[in-house]
Amino acid sequence: MHPFTLQEIQCFDAVVREGGFQAAASALNRSHTAVFAAIAKLETNLGVTLLDRSGYRVGLTEAGRSFHRKAQALLGEMEALRVHASQLTMGEETHLRVVLGDTCPLHNGLQLLNGFFAGFPNTRLDLHFETIGGPSERLFENEADLILHWIDKSDPRLEWIDLGTISFVPLVAPGFLPFTSSRLITPEQMRGLTQCIIRDTARNIAKPSFYVVEGAPQCTVADHAMKKEVVLRGMAWGHLPHFMVEAELRDGRLLPITGQHFPGMDIELVAARRRDRPHGPVANRLWDYIQAHSQFADKPR
Repeated sequence: MHPFTLQEIQCFDAVVREGGFQAAASALNRSHTAVFAAIAKLETNLGVTLLDRSGYRVGLTEAGRSFHRKAQALLGEMEALRVHASQLTMGEETHLRVVLGDTCPLHNGLQLLNGFFAGFPNTRLDLHFETIGGPSERLFENEADLILHWIDKSDPRLEWIDLGTISFVPLVAPGFLPFTSSRLITPEQMRGLTQCIIRDTARNIAKPSFYVVEGAPQCTVADHAMKKEVVLRGMAWGHLPHFMVEAELRDGRLLPITGQHFPGMDIELVAARRRDRPHGPVANRLWDYIQAHSQFADKPR
């Protein structure tokens, strides 16, 4: 076996991912001939046939499948090394873009950020507020360096720090329901009543819905503060984070309708950033700071 190059491995991986030489060449911005030659040289140097070229689409041989698994690990390490090298060359950032999501308690989030940025006067905090799918979309569209919100923890592009659990409670104002409240209230009973929901600030991704009663009239608002006022005034019902309504629940100005069909929900609040992007020295210090001050969970329902 003769030595092989990283460029040959990258060409091989691209052919497997894209399903053919031409598509791989386009993805790598190289010529079809160059990619074909790189794979041929790799196979010759290894003394092993990696690709099955007998079908309409290029496939992997058994040896190729095994080699590709190892190659992916190598390429992953190379990408991590590239990101690390980029971080080493970065000076202190002039600004950091942070998004507070609608599930983050505003007081706690601002207190956390203020505690850090007070020590870095030369780095400006570029702070934004987004709802539902908006924070993650800003992160993936490279419009945010860090978000305080919930994420899909199965996404390998993300790393996160757990901040706590935020409980959401289904609520009504006294006298809002035209029937007796119980733990067995059904969606059919609520369908004729206006439900207040938060406007999703995501522009392009699929918009998730949380306990939205299909077919019910809706009142759409920009944030939970406005939603709380709407529900308090008996204009609609809706789910609100427990940390926002503790006083109103205690004195009876809001009533929970938690039950079999409306159990409420718990959201895992995190600080999240891209693990596949380089981060400068201030961003990394912010990350370390959050890890050291990372608990502000809501109280249980």
